[in-house]
Amino acid sequence: MNEISKTPLRKLGYNFIPPEYLPQGKDEYYLRMEQNHSGIQYRHLKTDEVSLLNKNGNSSDNWANVMVSDIFLPELVHNCSFFGLVRIGRLEPYFLEFHNLRRPVGLYNSTIISCDIGNNVVIDNVNYLSHYLIGNDVMLVNVNELATTDHAKFGNGILREGEPESIRIQLEICNENGGRSIIPFDGMLPGDAWLWSRFRDDENLQSSFRQFTENEFDKRRGYYGMIGDRTVIKNCKIVKDVKTGTDAYLKGANKLKNLTINSSAEAPSQIGEGCELVNGIIGPGCRIFYGVKAVRFILASHSQLKYGARLINSYLGNNATISCCEVLNSLIFPAHEQHHNNSFLCASLLMGQSNMAAGATVGSNHNSRSADGELIAGRGFWPGLCVSVKHNSRFASFIIIAKGDYPAELDIPLPFSLLSNDVSNDELMVMPAYWFLHNMYALARNAWKYVDRDKRIEKIQLLEFDYLAPDSIQEVAKALEILQKLTARAWILQQAESGFAKSPDLSTDPLSGGSTPVLPSDPELIVLGKALLEKNDPMLASLNITADDFENSSRKVRISKVTLAYPVYREIILHHAVTRLMEYIQSEHINNLHDLQLSLPENDIPESWINAGGQLLRKSSLNQLIADIHSKRIRSWQDIHRFYLQQAENYNRDKLFHALNILHVVHGVSIKFIDPPAFKRLLLQSLATADWITKGILTSREKDYDNPFRQMVYDGQAEMDAVIGKADENSFIKSQFRDFEQYKAGIETLISHWKL
Repeated sequence: MNEISKTPLRKLGYNFIPPEYLPQGKDEYYLRMEQNHSGIQYRHLKTDEVSLLNKNGNSSDNWANVMVSDIFLPELVHNCSFFGLVRIGRLEPYFLEFHNLRRPVGLYNSTIISCDIGNNVVIDNVNYLSHYLIGNDVMLVNVNELATTDHAKFGNGILREGEPESIRIQLEICNENGGRSIIPFDGMLPGDAWLWSRFRDDENLQSSFRQFTENEFDKRRGYYGMIGDRTVIKNCKIVKDVKTGTDAYLKGANKLKNLTINSSAEAPSQIGEGCELVNGIIGPGCRIFYGVKAVRFILASHSQLKYGARLINSYLGNNATISCCEVLNSLIFPAHEQHHNNSFLCASLLMGQSNMAAGATVGSNHNSRSADGELIAGRGFWPGLCVSVKHNSRFASFIIIAKGDYPAELDIPLPFSLLSNDVSNDELMVMPAYWFLHNMYALARNAWKYVDRDKRIEKIQLLEFDYLAPDSIQEVAKALEILQKLTARAWILQQAESGFAKSPDLSTDPLSGGSTPVLPSDPELIVLGKALLEKNDPMLASLNITADDFENSSRKVRISKVTLAYPVYREIILHHAVTRLMEYIQSEHINNLHDLQLSLPENDIPESWINAGGQLLRKSSLNQLIADIHSKRIRSWQDIHRFYLQQAENYNRDKLFHALNILHVVHGVSIKFIDPPAFKRLLLQSLATADWITKGILTSREKDYDNPFRQMVYDGQAEMDAVIGKADENSFIKSQFRDFEQYKAGIETLISHWKL
């Protein structure tokens, strides 16, 4: 049975804060007065103003509790009912217009309960407006319910006085079982969400994060909802416990409940028709349109939800877009794209620059007896059309997956690879360095567009969008070792099968019942594989190179085009190091090789790097952060955000040293001790790689123009050029060639001035 209480009408609009939660000596308005910084001076109504208000069909339980500013025209108030303390700013004879919506300033046909109203506001046909602080030049038109409760939390995962722990809002990200739950708060960055979701066995750390969040807010009841200056809310049904910044635009939403909507003149947020959003925090500059459903979520700045998207128990990073599909229990770093219907993403950690194609299904199948699977994918993850991937799976950076149903768990450590099913042979195919070999245009353009689309106003975390960066480069270095080991193993097995094996010796494997070679140790395999691949013997083309631990199944995992991928991996490591070195030389104005070498440390073992919300951090720095949290040197989320900024200041230098250490490990080259001729060769080798990359961008795009199946839908070349443009007039390709010429000029100038 519904419990409907009856209270005397004279109490409507009063006792907002229950007496037991009201501090001694305070009235129910004390927090309202703390929140209101409008500077408006209010006065009581004059007798003639009250008469005119009554004449215009208005009523109040007590006209003494309706206060107004110095300029007040009572003829601009019609058919309104006032309850409690209502304070009204200036009402002047203007009309406000926004997107062709024109309404006269004033209050019309509305019920207003205990609100502060700014200057020259339009409130028209708001059936129930309760406990809000409303800014200047706001338009509220055709709203069923716009109300705040005394225990409103505005999307933050906090508790007000007297509330039980059981009602706390948490985001169950990365795992459906709640084992990685985090408490949302306004201002939570992707790095914060990642930090909190990991290290779950560190109880001290987890307790600190919880305390940091509790310290961000006070627990007092009685905070009013806020609607910032120039915000427009029209044709909405329910807006409850919502705090809105300035310049927001809410139109046609069905239900907005327990939200913070950050918005500003520089980054206005918009929510459109049919949306239902509950228990969330929305960053500045966000767009949410057309039937979106979101529950328990954080939307970081300048992201979009559109066309019926469903976002539940998830964090969506900055500059990301989700349309038409369903995302559950996921932590998604910045620059994610998911535009198509029927794509499904569940219980995943995607580390940015990812793209989900139509019909892609990530994490729909659990391989355990509980919904506790997870998927982790490095930057640039791209499951293609109708891909189905199971939990648990893990992918290195920039993995693209071809259409198909992948029946078992995957662990793919080779970055920039194409993953595909060979259905006829029942094999999993992995093509390393695919992006460099076959799709350089998309790889380079995506890196460019992410930088171009980064609209953040506050860039507390330094986001890395370059496909060559410490995270991907360390994976490339590891991939070289993997390819060396797998190649050596394949060579030994082939030699054994052909009867020509000389080393190592053969022995009998009792399990197989036949002769199989005893393989050397991994370090020995790596040495042998390195020699084989760098010699590039033609017989390597006939090797059957397979991996045992890429897929949790009995079928073969075949590694293709190893002899092409291996030198590409080596080239990009060298090119990355030289590129970083050229940036360093120019920024530090270094004039000769001797001064350069004096400024560099000796080579060291390359340090591991971590992707923390799109910002790359040295693992040692992350470990120090955790140690500082344990020791109470870091005491708040603000302190952690300062840590992000400090790391950003050192990033270019740290990235350079990492690149040089990887160069030393892979190529045996130390810039610290290199001689001028060798340094010149290194520069020219990087220039040749840059030339190859730039031409690869053009070549991979030209394939679209030369393909007869692309050409057949046009009457001729002229129509094709008119529809899709000419390849040689592509603005991005032109910019890449300009960048190459600039890089070439920089290297040639350096060689000349340094007399190399």
